[in-house]
Amino acid sequence: MSTPRTVDRAFETALYDAADDALDTAASLLAADPAADAELARRGEEFVAMAWRRGWQPADLVRIVRRELDDVHVRLVAALIRAQAPHDRPRGPRWTAQLDAVPDQVPPRTDRFSQATAVLELYRLLLRLPTLDPLEPGVSGPAGVSGAPGEASRRENRPESRTLARIRALLAKAEATGYPEEAEALSAKAQELMARHSIDEALLSAHAPSPDAPGACRIGVEPPYEQAKAVLLDAVADANHCRAVWNEPLGFSTVVGFEADLEAVELLYTSLLVQAEAAMTKAEAAQRAGGRRRTKTFRQSFLAAYAHRAGTRLRAATDAATAESGTTADVDLLPVLASREVAVTDRLERMFPETTTTRLRGAGDAAGWTEGTRAADDARVDRRRPLR
Repeated sequence: MSTPRTVDRAFETALYDAADDALDTAASLLAADPAADAELARRGEEFVAMAWRRGWQPADLVRIVRRELDDVHVRLVAALIRAQAPHDRPRGPRWTAQLDAVPDQVPPRTDRFSQATAVLELYRLLLRLPTLDPLEPGVSGPAGVSGAPGEASRRENRPESRTLARIRALLAKAEATGYPEEAEALSAKAQELMARHSIDEALLSAHAPSPDAPGACRIGVEPPYEQAKAVLLDAVADANHCRAVWNEPLGFSTVVGFEADLEAVELLYTSLLVQAEAAMTKAEAAQRAGGRRRTKTFRQSFLAAYAHRAGTRLRAATDAATAESGTTADVDLLPVLASREVAVTDRLERMFPETTTTRLRGAGDAAGWTEGTRAADDARVDRRRPLR
């Protein structure tokens, strides 16, 4: 029997039949033919390439495998992504950063039957992935979305700004400090820099011969309490001139906006989530010390209140920075920002012509809401006097 035929028979048996006995039969076929290993790996790289054609990106693929399967499958898909990358076309800095973040742990050595079973389970998932709207500039998809000519090359050749590096450093310090007042000052300064960086980018683009077009990225919204976390991400996106659409079944939100704003949203959402979860754990411990046991409703309400309050403060900080910059800019800032908002909305509507709203569930715990609001106040991001 030829090696490709062994893989074909295994796939015919297992990939299109969800029964456990079909999986066992196919795994036995592969385990009995060591010469099929190379062909099996090659087919896996093809599945990864097919996922890229369906609009998935490296971070998306790792996230869905982690969400649906086990750690061994995450290591297997990571190895496939790394193996396929040299055969892929250049895709820009965001894609490259995702490749760099792919886990590099070697899949554990095990018996051939268990290894083949895990591989087939992974391939079943990859085969059934739905098509997503493409995010890459210049790539047209089902929604007819494309970026401006030359946009991808400009982004790829643009190094990270000093401002963005300062923002990263400030947020890292805010997450690490044990002193609330210091965290407040650091987070406030970071948001101030984000707002000013966004304004500077908007003005530069307005003067450019070929202005940038909005881009998009996907940010994971991990369980538990996904609804409240999606609300927080939406609030951060809105305050930074972006729009977010949550895909609950696949565990991510697609954020649409200009590149500098997308970077700000990713950084700030991650930082605020870290700070919120740390504050929630502390507040929950105090509640338990007082004899309380209903932690699930407390946490959901805590995070919902945190998202609401943080969003209000983020928007106020952005509005204040915009008002101040508008009086000093060489061009009228408000029409520039308005045109960018229209461009973001246009791309969002082309990517997602139909969206629905979701009612936030389980956020009726008064103590959780009060503590979440207080925690958002502690991590406030309104503008303050710059740190010297």
